[in-house]
Amino acid sequence: MIKNYLKTAWRSLIRNKSYTAINVAGLSVGIAACLLIYLVVHFETGFDTFHKKKDRIYRIVTAAKTPQGISYLGGVSMPTAAELRVEYPKLMVTSILKTDDILSVSENGAKAVKKFDEDGVYFVEPQFFKVFDYDWLSGDENTALSEPNTVVLTQSAAEKYFGSWQNAIGKTIKYEHANDLKVTGILKNMPVNTDLDLRVVISYSTLPYTHFKNALNDAGGIIGSHYCFMVLPDNTTPGNFNTNLSAFAKKYKPANHANDGLILQPLTEMHYDRRFGVFNGKTFSKELIKALSLIGLFLLIIACVNFINMATAQAVNRSKEVGIRKVLGSNRKRLVFQFLSETFIVTFFAVVIAVFLSSLAIPQLNQLLGTQISQAFLSDNLVLVFLAGLTLGVTFLSGFYPAIVLSGFNPIAALKNKISTGTSKGVSLRRGLVVLQFCIAQVLVIGTLVIINQMNYFRNYALGFDKDAVINLPIPGDSVSHSRLGSLQNQLLQQPGIKDVSFSHSSPSDDFYTDNYFKYNNSITRTDFLTHFKWADAEYFKLYKLKFIAGHPYENSDQVRGYVVNETLLKKLGVRNPSDAIGKNIIIWDDKTKLAPIVGVVKDFNVSSLREEIPPVLLASWKDAYQTINVKLQPGGDNVKRSLASIEKLWSDAFPNDIYQYQFLDEKIANFYKSEDQLSTLYKLFAGIAIFISCLGLYGLVSFMAVQRTKEVGIRKTLGATVSNIVYLFSKEFTVLILIAFAISAPLGWYFMNKWLQGFTYKITLGPGIFISAIAASVLIAWISVGYKAIRAALANPVNSLRSE
Repeated sequence: MIKNYLKTAWRSLIRNKSYTAINVAGLSVGIAACLLIYLVVHFETGFDTFHKKKDRIYRIVTAAKTPQGISYLGGVSMPTAAELRVEYPKLMVTSILKTDDILSVSENGAKAVKKFDEDGVYFVEPQFFKVFDYDWLSGDENTALSEPNTVVLTQSAAEKYFGSWQNAIGKTIKYEHANDLKVTGILKNMPVNTDLDLRVVISYSTLPYTHFKNALNDAGGIIGSHYCFMVLPDNTTPGNFNTNLSAFAKKYKPANHANDGLILQPLTEMHYDRRFGVFNGKTFSKELIKALSLIGLFLLIIACVNFINMATAQAVNRSKEVGIRKVLGSNRKRLVFQFLSETFIVTFFAVVIAVFLSSLAIPQLNQLLGTQISQAFLSDNLVLVFLAGLTLGVTFLSGFYPAIVLSGFNPIAALKNKISTGTSKGVSLRRGLVVLQFCIAQVLVIGTLVIINQMNYFRNYALGFDKDAVINLPIPGDSVSHSRLGSLQNQLLQQPGIKDVSFSHSSPSDDFYTDNYFKYNNSITRTDFLTHFKWADAEYFKLYKLKFIAGHPYENSDQVRGYVVNETLLKKLGVRNPSDAIGKNIIIWDDKTKLAPIVGVVKDFNVSSLREEIPPVLLASWKDAYQTINVKLQPGGDNVKRSLASIEKLWSDAFPNDIYQYQFLDEKIANFYKSEDQLSTLYKLFAGIAIFISCLGLYGLVSFMAVQRTKEVGIRKTLGATVSNIVYLFSKEFTVLILIAFAISAPLGWYFMNKWLQGFTYKITLGPGIFISAIAASVLIAWISVGYKAIRAALANPVNSLRSE
């Protein structure tokens, strides 16, 4: 029976090739988009779910109260775990610190011949492996990191350093050219979806021998890359323990950090909370997951709508078939099953094509989103279940209503050919579904246009400093390297393609900064607002063209001799005239070596992304804090290439033990908006898919109308109708439906995109131009889709049209 249904369904589909092709094309593209979105959501919601105690593991984070509001940090002070163990002896708690450092490997005891700039060197306490679950290839989790100067590697890291992981045990790695670390264990490679992507894991007891030793006992100093995790005790709720943490912070925090509160964050929420962040900076908000899921669902609905529209439109052609089947004894139940069988075949082929399209698109998707989705996704049982459910769901959604309509024809009316497009059921529904299709498509188009305009606004916004043709290079942290900076600066300035060189802690706009308080004009109390501290030499102002509105730059010095502040800082201090601030003293950290007068005031410039307001900024010269070389290049392709080659040689000669790397400042600033760029690309893609599927449906409907109205067109042409009259006849109804869809989509698009823009301090205004562009694009694309078939129908010979049956 089922075999006969499928065979009959197959024959019917083969007879209507164009109808089948349009349905398969629309469904396959919609299902492919839905499948790709599912793979992204499946990947992002699977982070760190492999730990056995995942539901009881919490990260202890900082929520500091400031006059500007709550400041959220994922890190805590380094003594936090040790202090918690004193306060709660039975608590399972551990620390982990991430650094980006130079590792070197010696061969046969000789001088180091291999250097690695490793992004992901972690210091962890032995308790770490009691909290988290990792698979070991070699070594003992209880003792591998119990001693100083010991290191555990993942399989891939061991193979990278020593050729094979079996050869790594007992070998030595040098950390930052100073510490010899003995390899005591090998871990299996981390799963791809983890925010704790361990590669090189050093014992926490090694820290006293590194540049972090001064922070080990500093209960007030918060290090953003130092996390503290704990296992919530049984019979304890997060709320109760947060109360305990509040009392704990008051007891152990120094007086000037009394507002640095501690709270719990579930491990299961860590990947989605941008406030606290993660080590690699790649959080993925739950709002974005919901938005993507809805877009996937909507694209699938659009594809199903196409099928319903085409099937109900095709009903007239199949009315006689239904009448004959009923006369021969077929009941409605069998007819419904027959038509659902046809839908299943179309859906099955669409799913197969969608899987193929998705496998081709995954590399580009991974590159765009920074994910690591496998092309062999069919090996995942959950994906197979999703595809099976999708096939059945689409079959039901797409096929049930047309099957009910087709099977419900009166056999006598059908055999007498009294069913037409004007009287058959589903005409009003088809119009409603076309409106639904274009409503969804236009919301996506509006969203795309808003994001594109906002990104263009970011790119063209005047940041208050010159970012063009500037590269940033790192300065090694040791004193020997700092002693070579003067010589390196002179050598760089002698190169013909280099205009200027400056040393600083960071660039003007950077994620790497220090926030703190200070005392102004001999006050005994510190400011009630946090200030950005930026350490830079005097050349910094010239290189970046920072504009002075009062005073002048300070002089270069190894220690602080003068301060330059921005306009916002003076406003916070209540100083109206910038000249009045010149000569007033500032002292930071109550350190007399940091007591100096204000010598200049610069116009405000953006120190981070345009999501945030410009904060108070204080600049001073302090050589020990310099970590960045700023180099201004002469513009021009060949000049830049030659200059970069010269810089690399001079830098490598000055710091032979380190690895050369650089970054253009405009690229660094562009990275602030990487997530928005990704969102823009996704919206462009999804809006394009929605328009494509919708217009594919329009093309199919107009093709069907052209056949059904052949005689009408012939009569109209005989009576004097022009080609434009015929084209208007076919396109006017769809134009009206698209305008109705716009009337619904415009307020929806405005609401959602206005809400999205609230996340930015600096943003565009949602004017009418965006909405006019959206409707104009939709109507134009629809006319193009409809026009081809309409023109062909209009140009047909009316004699042939009138002879047609």
